[in-house]
Amino acid sequence: MNRKYIYPLVILIVTVALYYADDYLVEEDSSVAQTSKTARNNSDEFDDSFLPSSTTGAIVKHNFFTLSYSEKDEQAEWVAYELKKTDLSQNEFERPYFIEDKSVKTISADWRNYKKSGYDRGHLCPAGDRRNSFQAYNETFLTSNISPQNHDFNAGIWNRLEQKVRFWAEKYDGVYIVTGGVLKGNMKTIGYENVSVPNEFYKIIVDASDGNYKAIAFVIPNKPSRESFYEYAVSIDEIEAQTGIDFFPELSDSIENNLEQMIDLKAWGRK
Repeated sequence: MNRKYIYPLVILIVTVALYYADDYLVEEDSSVAQTSKTARNNSDEFDDSFLPSSTTGAIVKHNFFTLSYSEKDEQAEWVAYELKKTDLSQNEFERPYFIEDKSVKTISADWRNYKKSGYDRGHLCPAGDRRNSFQAYNETFLTSNISPQNHDFNAGIWNRLEQKVRFWAEKYDGVYIVTGGVLKGNMKTIGYENVSVPNEFYKIIVDASDGNYKAIAFVIPNKPSRESFYEYAVSIDEIEAQTGIDFFPELSDSIENNLEQMIDLKAWGRK
């Protein structure tokens, strides 16, 4: 073949080859990017769609938890947050003072209401769940995150449940928690702002580690108990009936109904 035809032919072949190679590489890069995007979305298991309803309309979103404040009870009706494996740390920080939460429109209760009341300033989002940074730890000392708890309850069965929740967070690489006092019925009050003393406290834990949601929930009397916290396991439906709170209103009905009806202790390691 004449050289004057060979060179143009070679150039044409190389050009076509580069075109298809470039097109293939773009598609491959696009596929990788899409996979990464999907992985990132899958890792964000819990978002604001898991927040409960608010019976007071006073939702406050902090950096490390979200709450719904009840002014008449001078405490949160619920505190919600995700507890990840990375949150679990042995960091030791100097214990800060409790301070009022100015993000609450009416300002949360003065910590002095608890002084000499006979009740602990019981954390709802425990300080122990937020030791990965001082900012996170410090935020748990807002008075919007505390409720009057019997000392032996706080240091006993409630603490044992909190320890178990950390175990689940480690095991399942993150869980979602909603907790608070049952602010219904005849309750004592303490302090000059009449802070309600819940007769019971609830805690709801949700796991989505395998792509299928499961939940476990408890309502425990605010008094000393030597019982296992498993003895106080209830359905989320029961807590909704007691509190008037709709816990997962943004989830699809099928997922919500399944979560709220279940009491499957074996799924959470109970033998």
